[in-house]
Amino acid sequence: MDAQSRGRADEIDPADQWVLNPRTGNYELRLDSSAAQQQPSVGAPRRAPQAPKAPEAPEPSPVVPKPRRGDGPPGGRRGGRSRRGGGGGRGRKALVITGGTLAFLLVAGSVAGYLYYDHLNSNLNVIDTGTAGSGGFKKDQAVNILVIGTDKRSGAGNEGYGDANSVGHADTTILFHVAKDRSNATALSIPRDLITNIPACPTKQPDGSTKEIPATKGTRFNNSLGQEGRDPGCTMRTVKELTGVTVDHFMMADFNAVKTLSTAVGGVPICLAKAVDDEEGSHLKLPAGEHRLQGEEALAFVRTRHAFGNQSDLDRIKIQQQFLSSMMREMKSKKTLTSPKKFLSLAEAATKSLSVDSGIGSIDRLTDLASELKDIDLKNITFTTLPVIDNPAEKVKATVVVNPAQADPLLQMIRGDVSLTEVEKKEKAAKEAADAQEKSKQEALLQGDRAQARDVRVDIYNGGGPAGSASTTLTWLQNSKGVSRASNLGNAPAKADATQLEYAPNQAGQARALADMMGLPASALKIGSADAAPRTPMKLTLGADFKGAGVSLTAPQQAPEDIQRVEADKAICAK
Repeated sequence: MDAQSRGRADEIDPADQWVLNPRTGNYELRLDSSAAQQQPSVGAPRRAPQAPKAPEAPEPSPVVPKPRRGDGPPGGRRGGRSRRGGGGGRGRKALVITGGTLAFLLVAGSVAGYLYYDHLNSNLNVIDTGTAGSGGFKKDQAVNILVIGTDKRSGAGNEGYGDANSVGHADTTILFHVAKDRSNATALSIPRDLITNIPACPTKQPDGSTKEIPATKGTRFNNSLGQEGRDPGCTMRTVKELTGVTVDHFMMADFNAVKTLSTAVGGVPICLAKAVDDEEGSHLKLPAGEHRLQGEEALAFVRTRHAFGNQSDLDRIKIQQQFLSSMMREMKSKKTLTSPKKFLSLAEAATKSLSVDSGIGSIDRLTDLASELKDIDLKNITFTTLPVIDNPAEKVKATVVVNPAQADPLLQMIRGDVSLTEVEKKEKAAKEAADAQEKSKQEALLQGDRAQARDVRVDIYNGGGPAGSASTTLTWLQNSKGVSRASNLGNAPAKADATQLEYAPNQAGQARALADMMGLPASALKIGSADAAPRTPMKLTLGADFKGAGVSLTAPQQAPEDIQRVEADKAICAK
């Protein structure tokens, strides 16, 4: 309803009149002035669903049909009076929505809702990154989303933050890995001052052509975006080379996203262990204790570097993770999920603030993605940071490099889809019960004698590993392991997500020996039903999980000690 069409004499926002009936799970729109005091009517007649008009949406208001004579629920009663009396329900016009999802709330059965849905689509900024990602996500596969916060000073009021003319960098980057079974997620922050290699990157130009941006070695990670014309696809490629994880999609936001989203949710609760007075940088000034931040204050909180820890970017990452965890808790709280006004405000703010890849560049696709993520319990979401150490090549410590001792096992866990958190006991027990028999069979494959290296015969295919993987693996097996009877057969007929070794029952000794050499997990072994003829080679297909010859594919089951982490369901005070 358009508030102006009703005169708004009672100063009631129509969005506030959509209330959730706890007995039915449905939203009901109260149109009378006493709606705020009345309880939802369970027996209200159902009409074609209508969507409330969202703030700033330019579309016309939905038309609320007037009740007709004789309308009423089965049994001939409405509002406690008989149909014969005809006076029941006066002044209590109600529309009912079968609630639950934002998409239905926006589009179901309403012209205005459809127009608003189209309006949200037009809010999104879609960037074509070519083949930077996997091209989509599937229900039976893990999902990897790169969340990029750029320091580009776009938007009203942001030009005063430092370099107003900057094209922006990858200032805050989080690789969000969602488990295959959707029970847990890991959010890996990548420090902006990390020294790494940025691979060559094809970028789409405004005229539709493609420009190849040359690779850069030994530079800051944050240069993977904006600099030399690099787009988010370049950051996706850099993350894949750095972590070995293929990124499916990206979401990019600027300063305005922090301000608008924190405001739309009604403020983000934070806790300070000590007073903050950052006059040099963000100008954040707050006493110790609990606060609810939104708008400019929220942005100042996530930007400050001089108020916490050792005043480094690594400590700022911790603060940002705490802020994002709190925002997630606020978004999933009942007071947000059951408020259509907040729900629509969040939809408006999010779509205006985000740039996304073409794979999720519509409300339909974002809704599909959201449906994959919505049931993850916050206690099973862990924020962590790629382990690093000070750059040994610098006298004045300004950059960092990867700490392999901690980073390698952590990245193996992410690639192996191993959770950093203890998933809910019931979920874990059910999963273990379902997998126990299969796991036992797989582990049994590794039990028994091993063939000598000189007796191992194998054909090697590259089904998704880095370019040249079959050739480098052949050379490594021959020169380092003594496997002289191996062959490189080039690219596999089809792409493979995981490395797999296929062998016959009478080749089990060879398979075990090769699995030991390459660090193959039991799940990578696939035994056939019939014995092979003499001198028949096994078939090794290197999948997308293959990172290089000699790099084990067996993921550890526990995270390294002393890695930094923030659990999304826990509120802690910033120090």
